[in-house]
Amino acid sequence: MSYSLKLLKGDVFGGITAAVIALPVALAFGVASGVGATAGLYAAIAIAFFAAIFGGTPAMVSGPTAPMAVAMAVVVTHSANTLAEAFTIVMFTGVLQIGFGIFRLGRFISYTPYSVISGFMTGIGVIILSMQILPVLGHPTASDGLKQVIAELPAALSSVNLHALAVAAITLALMLLWPRKLHRFIPDTLGALALGSLAGIFVFTEAPVVGTIPAGIPQLQIPVLDADFLIRMIEPALVLAIIGAIETLLVALMSDAMTRSRHKPNREIIGQGIANIFSGIFGGLPGSGSPVPTVVNIRAGGRTPVAGVLVGLILLAFLFDAGKLAEKIPLAVLAALLLKIGWHVIDWRFIGRLHKIEKSHVTVMMITAFLTVFVDILTAVAIGLIASGMINAMNAEMLELDSVISVPLLDLDGSDPFSARTGLVRMSGRFTVASAGTLTHVIGEDIREHEVVIFDFSQTEYMDDSAVMVIRQLVASASEQGKPCIVMGLSDKMSRSLHALDALRRIDKDSFVETLAEARELADRYLAGKS
Repeated sequence: MSYSLKLLKGDVFGGITAAVIALPVALAFGVASGVGATAGLYAAIAIAFFAAIFGGTPAMVSGPTAPMAVAMAVVVTHSANTLAEAFTIVMFTGVLQIGFGIFRLGRFISYTPYSVISGFMTGIGVIILSMQILPVLGHPTASDGLKQVIAELPAALSSVNLHALAVAAITLALMLLWPRKLHRFIPDTLGALALGSLAGIFVFTEAPVVGTIPAGIPQLQIPVLDADFLIRMIEPALVLAIIGAIETLLVALMSDAMTRSRHKPNREIIGQGIANIFSGIFGGLPGSGSPVPTVVNIRAGGRTPVAGVLVGLILLAFLFDAGKLAEKIPLAVLAALLLKIGWHVIDWRFIGRLHKIEKSHVTVMMITAFLTVFVDILTAVAIGLIASGMINAMNAEMLELDSVISVPLLDLDGSDPFSARTGLVRMSGRFTVASAGTLTHVIGEDIREHEVVIFDFSQTEYMDDSAVMVIRQLVASASEQGKPCIVMGLSDKMSRSLHALDALRRIDKDSFVETLAEARELADRYLAGKS
């Protein structure tokens, strides 16, 4: 894809809007981590810039996030005695993530079902909406999520800041009524941000604003290389690396769904690792793909890494005189922007078709959304993946069982007196743990009803270890009953799989044949010997 003026315009608008949104969030996460507001700003600059350059998700914006800030708070409290040690853990987090990417672990996250992604997106949208209620009313943002919003809402309603409510209403109205023709030159979010801020600065002056932004160049951090500490930091760094990788790739999947693109998971993890190393060097928090700035960027037109780089550069400018411009932005204006964003993040397309979608997928989606809102993202996705895996296993069981034929080897012309005494087990396609238990019961019953069993592997494509162990158990059962087994049409691939777990060790070498005619002839010889 060639870079064009249209892409540049979208990236500029997206980068500017995302940077303004990311700034107060980064400062808040810095405070929440226990390291300080400047650590959040330094992280936002370094991670947005380097993750965009080295990452594999074009439209994603990275930075400090809630799960990483909370995890960093634990690191500061329990795993690091000094800030230097804390930032060393951040650097090592990046090293581990680079290792994840090199060993190509990122691709496994790409297999996340859409029902989980939909639940994640809807949950994030609900969180974004709920978190803006208090700022719209002129009160501080709830740092503890929806529970705190619910707890503080009665008091907030009894003491509404009318100036904050007014600028929020103006900003939201501007976005909803923004002329389509004007949108070609200035996106609604950026225009509403500017005009809503002017209304707050000159008319509704009592609305709370972003406030003082810390200035100054960050001091470079020297990593702590003490042997005892290096051993002690492995566990917290590993936790941060895993959380960051999972959250990043989930946001990358969300970005893919919104832009109809496809990210490169392993490259993205490597890019995040490089970004976290630099964040630690500059004294910043660990970070990952950030859902809110990413959505803001995409909605404003950002489509390439240029937007992410621009976010980092704009935030860097806030370390100098540009920071004074953002200090006067009313928080209610940012809340109004996020209300519109949160509404669009919710997967209304999926929700509107709930009555048509298979109930199992709806269940997974709703579980993921509920846990995202009321517990946390990682728990939600983990449970969602487990539920989806169980449902997929049940569906796979039915498909796999439909591919098994276990019948008597009947002779059509009636010339073979032994045919009804021979059982044919034909396994076509792929077989996994999903159908292993049922296969044991179904085929086991047929083995007991016949005197010779032919296992036809001529159309078998794949068996996992559980399915192979089923074959081993069935062969052993037939052997214990004194019933010969014949193996037919075994490919080199299936032979390696079955022999790897010693599944066919009880079968005589002469009982391996290629065709059904050979199998029938051998079965007749076995049965003739019994007669």
